[in-house]
Amino acid sequence: MDVVCSGFVLLMILAIAPVAAAAAKESAVNLLEAEALLKSGWWRDDTAARNVSAHCQWRGIICNDAGSVTDILLPNYGILDGLTNFSFSSFRNLVRLDLSGNNFYEAIPYQTGALSKLTYLNLSLNDLHGQLPSSLVNLTHLAQLDVSWNWIGGLIPPGIGNLTDLVTLDLSQNCFWGRIPPTLGHLSNLASINLSNNYFSGTIPSALFNLTNLSRLDIHFNPAMGGFLSEEIGNLKSLVELDFSGLNLSGALPLTLCRLTKLVSLSGAENQIHGSIPSEIGNLKILEHLVLGSNRLTGQIPPTLRNLTTLVTLNLSSNQISGSIPLQLSGIPSLTFLDLSYNALEGELPCELVTKFCSENFVGNPDLHHDSTLCGDHRHHPPYYIIGLGVSFLVFSLIGGLVLYIFCKTKVKKVELELMDNKHGDIFRIWNYDGHMAYEDIIKATNDFDVCYCIGTGGYGSVYRARLPSGKVVALKKLHRLEGENPNFDKSFRNEADMLSKIRHRNIVKLFGFCLHKRCMFLIYEYMDRGSLFCILRDETEAVELDWIKRVNLIKGIAGALSYLHHDCDPPIIHRDVSSNNILLNSQLEATLSDFGTARIFELDSSNQTVTAGTFGYMAPELAYTMAVTEKSDVYSFGVVVLETLFGEHPREFLSFIASQPNEPIMLKDLLDARLPPPTNPLVVRNVAVATALALDCVNTNPKCRPTMQQVVNRFEVGRREPTRPLHSIAVNQLVSPPVLSLPDQTCADGRSSSSTINEFHVDISATLPSSNFSIHVST
Repeated sequence: MDVVCSGFVLLMILAIAPVAAAAAKESAVNLLEAEALLKSGWWRDDTAARNVSAHCQWRGIICNDAGSVTDILLPNYGILDGLTNFSFSSFRNLVRLDLSGNNFYEAIPYQTGALSKLTYLNLSLNDLHGQLPSSLVNLTHLAQLDVSWNWIGGLIPPGIGNLTDLVTLDLSQNCFWGRIPPTLGHLSNLASINLSNNYFSGTIPSALFNLTNLSRLDIHFNPAMGGFLSEEIGNLKSLVELDFSGLNLSGALPLTLCRLTKLVSLSGAENQIHGSIPSEIGNLKILEHLVLGSNRLTGQIPPTLRNLTTLVTLNLSSNQISGSIPLQLSGIPSLTFLDLSYNALEGELPCELVTKFCSENFVGNPDLHHDSTLCGDHRHHPPYYIIGLGVSFLVFSLIGGLVLYIFCKTKVKKVELELMDNKHGDIFRIWNYDGHMAYEDIIKATNDFDVCYCIGTGGYGSVYRARLPSGKVVALKKLHRLEGENPNFDKSFRNEADMLSKIRHRNIVKLFGFCLHKRCMFLIYEYMDRGSLFCILRDETEAVELDWIKRVNLIKGIAGALSYLHHDCDPPIIHRDVSSNNILLNSQLEATLSDFGTARIFELDSSNQTVTAGTFGYMAPELAYTMAVTEKSDVYSFGVVVLETLFGEHPREFLSFIASQPNEPIMLKDLLDARLPPPTNPLVVRNVAVATALALDCVNTNPKCRPTMQQVVNRFEVGRREPTRPLHSIAVNQLVSPPVLSLPDQTCADGRSSSSTINEFHVDISATLPSSNFSIHVST
């Protein structure tokens, strides 16, 4: 009997053992996940996230019945961190990850590809850069991938075609370049794809036209693309939204486009499309938005447009369309926006259209006539009534003119009018006056600030690219309407106009004009067609084009601009947001400093206390504990930009390294951008070494130890007469100035003469390597 009982107990133990082992394993996994969440630091300010054992109750965390994390949903949570601090491999059961609308920087880690069960990944609206890691192609269960509104560049991994479960793909508003991979055509489940506002080149791959489930295709504003819109577009029977604006496409509109009867929005503006609008366009019965402005369309407006009874927007401006305007357009009940300006239309402009839409929407058609006396009230009035009305009008006009003259003389301190180019290129530069001719040109050139002309969005405004009728291409920064009601944004916008109207320097972006009307505020800048230094450094092709000579010249140019602001302007001007994003390059890769919205006049007799402004990663460390801004804040930011330009990436890790391991020798050649061959020309090596040395002094954590920008400019001149060692023998330790290599309690006296800092900063880079007790002191 005892033997039987013993056997039974043994069998029970053997049966329970696997279950117990599995439970123990699950418990270990859950603990690993909890520790990973805690170490991320994302919940450091959440008092409810102190209990590790209750991590499933933390904000944004969802667990399965076994206590394993399946969802991390933290949109707009205010996290300022790099994704490399997060242990992705600890979350084997993660299904949804939403970190959108935060302040994540650095690149997307390769380990993201370990989340094998992930179906939803949203990293949009952050500050991510680098490239899409190739490991993402391992996420074969992914249904939604959104990395829009970041600074991610490079090529789309061809292996993206492996993500066959993908339904939504959004890579818009980034720095992607190269051709759109044909492997996207393998994603048969795709319903929405957005590749807009990037730097793609080549043609639209025909493989995309195999995606018969696609309801949204948006590839607008990739101006390096070309080719034509294929007849195969007709295969996409499920399309609801199609936007191919700003792709530089040529050819005619394919007839098959008119077979997409589910289309609600069709936009193909700013291309080189020619031919006529097919009359079959009337088959798109539920179309609400038709935008084909700024092309080379000819022929007449098809009368079949009257069939589009749900049409809300019709924009055919800036084409070569001829003939008369169909009266039937006024009979479309839902139509609220109509723009036929700048075509070759002729005949009489129907009164119904003038009444319903602004007359400005029909300008630029020389043979289009409108007799205002034929529209409106025609009641007969006796002559004395008309004479009396005329006299009254004249009296009121004289009084009104006198009042306006007095107001302008007392309220407007400085009124400057600049007429540039011919009458079609008029740009008015009048404080608090919008200039009618210029306003019309801007509205026409941007289709009333249509999103397809938008090339970037900032804190309080959007930037548009516009080609004026004169052929001049300009950049327009327009204040958002909602932000315009915020006095802080309004002040910042006016501040930028005021600052740039007073300064002139070859390396500061040129302000051509501005409109500061309360209803519409925009600034008109010189257009810099190569974009920002930030994006160029993250583009493999353009980064190589930016060789060492160009990079050194770029650094010298920005140094000169800041020296001008700090030392040649009276009173001095502090930029307060020097970053690679705010350094723009023209077609010759020459740099200009931009974005003066937060710039501030430096008053020598004030404390200069102000709200913190700037870009994370470029702000001087003292701004964390003081609101007193000096020109040395710009100097620090400049130093970071210099290192970023030379290294090819943000120097965040380098700055942390020299702060934590000051005695560790680092060779300069190991830090320089590896995409370029190392410089061998002695003059180039000397300039690179001097630039690095200057940057190291500029990023000193003690603002009093930083050189002035005038001293930086002078230092480049002094460096031209110095001997140079080969690059492979130069260590970073050699490039740090004596004030930095000091005892912890040593401080730098403020108000030194120019010569004192320069002499102490001077480094003979022909000197030998320092001894082992050579140390770098970073002030705290």
